[in-house]
Amino acid sequence: NPAKQHPKVLISNIERIQLLLGANFLNSAIRNPQSAIVLVVEDNPDMRTYLRESLAGGYKMLEAEDGKQGVKKAVKTMPDLIISDVMMPKMDGYELCRRLKNDERTSHIPVILLTARADGESKIEGLETGADDYLAKPFDARELRVRVKNLIELRRKLWEKFRQGSTVEPRELTLTSIDARFLERAIAVVERHLDQPDFETEAFGKEIGLSRAQLYRKLRALTGQSTHQFIRTLRLKRAAQLLQHRTGNVSEIAYQVGFNNLSHFSRVFREVFGENPSAYAEKFSEGGRNDG
Repeated sequence: NPAKQHPKVLISNIERIQLLLGANFLNSAIRNPQSAIVLVVEDNPDMRTYLRESLAGGYKMLEAEDGKQGVKKAVKTMPDLIISDVMMPKMDGYELCRRLKNDERTSHIPVILLTARADGESKIEGLETGADDYLAKPFDARELRVRVKNLIELRRKLWEKFRQGSTVEPRELTLTSIDARFLERAIAVVERHLDQPDFETEAFGKEIGLSRAQLYRKLRALTGQSTHQFIRTLRLKRAAQLLQHRTGNVSEIAYQVGFNNLSHFSRVFREVFGENPSAYAEKFSEGGRNDG
């Protein structure tokens, strides 16, 4: 395992997360906001219809009739955004938000709470549960559309900053501690299997405790990458580190990070770093010697 063989080239969890977030794979919902899935949780059928029609044509809509059903549907479908009423039977919007924000599978999903109470205490209570936005009834459909668009646009702007290599302050990441821990755990799982070419989505999901679909949507939401891309990115990032530290020649390093086909390794490495592994390693070689 390269991680055990070369402890000096390990990077911190924060750096790992930043590296992954800086990858050039943009979430489909960010590239095209109209592909975003919005879950509406509302016990009033008329209000559900109003919300659905207010956002019609802009998003893929899902519905739940109460908080309990909303939590189940959120876990199952992992939407891009949730709009929930506060006052509902079985489970209110505060509890729904609290549960989703404390569940590793759904903690990343933005939540907009709707309430008939416009007082400050209600708003504070909603925000304390982790809600991302708050809208008092009655509200204008245009305002709702703007709020939904802004939450998705905020994420898109962050991805653009990362894609362009701009510096992003940690507070701008909007990663909850649960999301950060999930990414750290996901990275650790992959790193344990870096030298195994056959370690792919099925084994990854099983080890981390999520279904293939849940893992895919969680990683896409947090990193903009599919599960396969996430694994490949980690393999290539580690390969780049090993090349920088001259821990072996190109073929040895390719094998250490799970590539058993050197030409394939060189091709995907060039796609990410803009040059082949030998040229990349040469930049870090004091003597100008190239083993690749």
